[in-house]
Amino acid sequence: MSAKIYLQPGREKSLLRRHPWVFEGAVAAVKGRCRLGDTVDVFSADNKWLGRGAYSPNSQIRVRMWTFDQNETVDNAFFCRKIESAWQLRQQIMARSNSNACRLIAAESDGLPGVTVDLYDDVAVVQLLSAGADKHRDKIVWALQRTLSLRAIFERSDVDVRQKEGLEPLIQTLWGDVPQTVDIQEHGVTIRVDLHTGHKTGFYLDQRENRFAASRYAQNASVLNCFSYTGTFACYALRGGATHVTNVDVSQPALDMAATHIELNGFNPQQCSQVKGDVFDVLRQYHSNQTQFDMVILDPPKFVDSKASLTRACRGYKDINMYGIHAVKPGGILLTFSCSGLMPADLFQKVVADAALDAGRQARILEHLSQAPDHPTALNYPEGYYLKGLICQIE
Repeated sequence: MSAKIYLQPGREKSLLRRHPWVFEGAVAAVKGRCRLGDTVDVFSADNKWLGRGAYSPNSQIRVRMWTFDQNETVDNAFFCRKIESAWQLRQQIMARSNSNACRLIAAESDGLPGVTVDLYDDVAVVQLLSAGADKHRDKIVWALQRTLSLRAIFERSDVDVRQKEGLEPLIQTLWGDVPQTVDIQEHGVTIRVDLHTGHKTGFYLDQRENRFAASRYAQNASVLNCFSYTGTFACYALRGGATHVTNVDVSQPALDMAATHIELNGFNPQQCSQVKGDVFDVLRQYHSNQTQFDMVILDPPKFVDSKASLTRACRGYKDINMYGIHAVKPGGILLTFSCSGLMPADLFQKVVADAALDAGRQARILEHLSQAPDHPTALNYPEGYYLKGLICQIE
């Protein structure tokens, strides 16, 4: 029999709206034996059943909800249903982008809190970031094997956030023979993904449609690709007709893979330069030298780790966008992004506007960009919307 969590009076409103989190401060009492990751039933202060979730005694998010159906059991069949439903949607998305890779499970947005699964051809890479996800690892592996034709399942739970759940970072093979790299396709571009050492689960699938958007503006353009990682924006730009792309990243292995991507896709290596350095420093040097490009792409890492760091992050975003705008030729294009979930879209737009003002340039938004559709946002979980982007013309 499941342990029971009772909420403080009036704290059931979010669960009635089916938001999947119960915070520590909302909990009034825990009745019954309750260990890390155990399934618990959540009740209002007046003893109304609200939902069933995973208990995490170390986290500020004390319960992550699995279901709001009292008749639904969190068992093998539960995970199989969730993964089958997600797979049906992803097959449509993959067909539209001519891709053999996708985010198969987007955690809370697919009804599986703390569970991320990225599919790279026939290899599934799993991140289990909550106590409940970790507890049900075997069920998740079983459901993946049952639903998809896979060569291997690999776990990349090497993320610091697991420590907030009382879990250690973890990398392991869950099933099959995991290769070092897998080649995937997107819109006709070949991308080599390093499953073992690549960022996140190996690659940033969420920028797929934004890479394609960049190609539409790249005809006859000189392009500066900042925070380039493995240079996939560069490949799309060259495919769109760019005359030259300069990749800038602090990581030499990432730049080496960027050079590999140029070769894999049959582009002329002389059309792409690899610059190792801190993007802020490189952009300041370009400003000092009055070096400009027809298109500048800014895809920085997450600057916001908590609400307390939002003000500092805004300064970072403003500085990088100001120098990025300086680097755009008159009439040229800026693609700028924030992958910080705690950065509201309207605030990000204001930060970019302030950056343009400080740069002494006029800017117009041509397109608003977001995460790829295989990274959906459930309406009951707005926190699932995290990637914001703008395509701007700089006067």
